[in-house]
Amino acid sequence: MNSSTPHKSKGQESKGDSETIAPDASAVQVLMLGCGSMGSALLTQWRNVDGFAFTVVSPSGLRQFPDTVTQARSPEDLSGKRFDVIVIGLKPQMIANVLPDYLEFLAPRGLYLSLAAGFSITSLMAVTRSRSVARIMPNLPVSLGKGVSGLYGAEDLNQEHRALINSLMASTGHALWVSGEDALDRVTAIAGSGPGYAFEFARAWTGAAQALGFSEEQSRALVLKTVQGAVEMALNTDATLDELRDRVTSKNGTTHAGLSALNNDEQLDNLLSNTLQAAYARAVELR
Repeated sequence: MNSSTPHKSKGQESKGDSETIAPDASAVQVLMLGCGSMGSALLTQWRNVDGFAFTVVSPSGLRQFPDTVTQARSPEDLSGKRFDVIVIGLKPQMIANVLPDYLEFLAPRGLYLSLAAGFSITSLMAVTRSRSVARIMPNLPVSLGKGVSGLYGAEDLNQEHRALINSLMASTGHALWVSGEDALDRVTAIAGSGPGYAFEFARAWTGAAQALGFSEEQSRALVLKTVQGAVEMALNTDATLDELRDRVTSKNGTTHAGLSALNNDEQLDNLLSNTLQAAYARAVELR
C-alpha cells in the first residue's frame, strides 16, 4: 500500500469539462464496488481528500460522476489494475455472488472496507479469503461532512489500515471505533437511523406549528432554525443537556408547560427507548 499519509482536503478549483486529469500514481487507489445512496454520500467528501484516487464500478454506465472519478462497468474494464482498497457498497445479498469477480484487483496487503449492513466481518473474511477487512456504518449527513459513523475492523486489522480509514472518515464528520459488531448494530440504531428520527420529529413539530396558524414555509423555518441553534449551543458547551434544558425553563413558564406535556410520565423517554430498541432488534435480525 502507498506509504503516504493522506489527510488534507483538495482544493475546490473548478475544472473545465474538456480538461483531462492525469491519474496520480502515488495516490491510494480505491475501487468502489457499487455506489448507491450511501456510497455516493461518502464519495462526495472522500473525493476531496488528498492522496486518494477513486474508481467506481457502475454496471449501467449511466451514472454521472465528477471528472476526478474514474468509472468502470465490469471486471474487464479493470484488467491489469490493482487497488489498495476495495469499498464494498453492494447490497448484502449480492456480495457473495458479485465480490469474488473483483478479488483479483486488490493489491497485496490491501483492505476490504464494507458499507453493507448485516454482513459480518466473519462473512466478509469468508468471501474475500482475507483478514484485512473492516466495516463502516455511516448515516447520510456524511455527504455534508456532518455524518456520524461507526467503525469496526477484524481483530488483527493493522494500524496502517486503521489510519487509512481514519483519513477518509475525518472528511465525513464524527466517527467512532467500536469493540464489536453488536456495538456497531447499536450505533446503527442510534446514529445510522437517527436522521430519520430527527426528520420525523421535525415533521411533527412543523405540523404542530402550522396548527398554530403559521404557513408551511414559516413553520419549517421556525422549527429547523430552532433545532439548529439548540444543537449548536449544545455542541459548544460542556454543560449537560439537563442543565441546558433548565436554563431555558422558567418555573411555571411557557417552556415548563410545553415540556410537561411533551414528557408527561416520561412518555418521551419511553418512546425513544422503544424506538432504539426496535431499530437495534432489526439490526440483529439482519446479521
